[in-house]
Amino acid sequence: MREGLTVAEAQRLILDATSPLGAETVPAADAQGRVLVEPVVSTRTLPPEDNSAMDGYAVRAADVAGAPVALPVVYEIPAGGHAPRELRPGEAARILTGAPLLPGADAVVRQEDATREGDRVRIDVSVPEGEAIRRAGEDVARGDGVIDPGQRLSPGHLGMLASLGRTQVSVHRRPTVALLSGGDELVEPDGDVAGGRIVSSNSYTLAAQCREVGALPSYLGIARDDPADIERRLRAGLHCDALVSSAGVSVGDRDHVRDVLEALGCKLVFWGVKMKPGYPFVFGRFADGRGPLVFGLPGNPVSAMVTFEVLVRPALLRMAGQPALHRPRIPAVLGETLTKKAGRLHFVRVRLEREGHQVVARTTGNQSSGVLRSMVEAQGLLIFPAEATRLSEGETAPVEVIDESFLAAPTPGF
Repeated sequence: MREGLTVAEAQRLILDATSPLGAETVPAADAQGRVLVEPVVSTRTLPPEDNSAMDGYAVRAADVAGAPVALPVVYEIPAGGHAPRELRPGEAARILTGAPLLPGADAVVRQEDATREGDRVRIDVSVPEGEAIRRAGEDVARGDGVIDPGQRLSPGHLGMLASLGRTQVSVHRRPTVALLSGGDELVEPDGDVAGGRIVSSNSYTLAAQCREVGALPSYLGIARDDPADIERRLRAGLHCDALVSSAGVSVGDRDHVRDVLEALGCKLVFWGVKMKPGYPFVFGRFADGRGPLVFGLPGNPVSAMVTFEVLVRPALLRMAGQPALHRPRIPAVLGETLTKKAGRLHFVRVRLEREGHQVVARTTGNQSSGVLRSMVEAQGLLIFPAEATRLSEGETAPVEVIDESFLAAPTPGF
């Protein structure tokens, strides 16, 4: 087992061990955000026939070349309707958006450029052939490849699937994640915190982080500092795609999780990542490749969240087949001076503010790994390089944006 890896080395080893999960068929209406496994090829022509792009009057362009002109309105064509006969020279037909273009017509005059006068219509403008007409197949032709495998399905994709009559679609499975908390000192949120007891908040934050990437968390509960209890709970999660344990992976006398995992057949790939918060991190996998990927996180709330963010989140996204594995990264100007010891890459929790044409990053205050409020207020993780010891106010540093609402425009851009 390797020890003391850099963040880049740890990410590479984890992602090298991670593959997209197999396919499942789901209703297309429920597939937003899922990743397509098979190509979608059109079995239809869209639109299926020439139709009107707007409400107005179907005409022969030659008949309105000398506008203004008055033409008899011989019939009306609603959306979904068809004309009873061909349009003859010198005639017009009322037509609504989406209605099939009747034979003989080669243009549509929008209703704003026409005035109805009883059974006739006065056309005030001339129009060219093809005006306001959507041609058959101009969107999609039968046999066209419409959506490629690996695409993350958007509302536009779902609309296209519906237009093609596809009610089901093949997508990568969502990863299942078993979450285990550990320690005699932990209680559930409604438990008694007297006598040094601590609420197991990690089970809530980690489950939420799983859901944020589309994973399906299941909670194994709080394991006592007893190998038998730990083994019983871990066995209950071996059917999942990933197993995440917070606490119990360090080198303390009562940190039994590592020993139990190895006894169950898990090979620990590495322990310890040169990052802060979050050095005591374990990654393992089962030798036969049939068990879950195993992630052992530190017990401190901030350490657990940050290591999940940096090391676990990309793996879950890859399992789901997602093409983008990492948070957006932006440059930010430091609003204060930061210092640290060399040797570990720091992820500094920061608030972000737009000031003019730049983004300014300021810390959320106390950066202790046990101060959960630093994550409550954090919009980003500022990357303080491992060998650097000082970042001065006014310098620029990269920030991984974890609150992506910050990237949304606060006001319209027009």
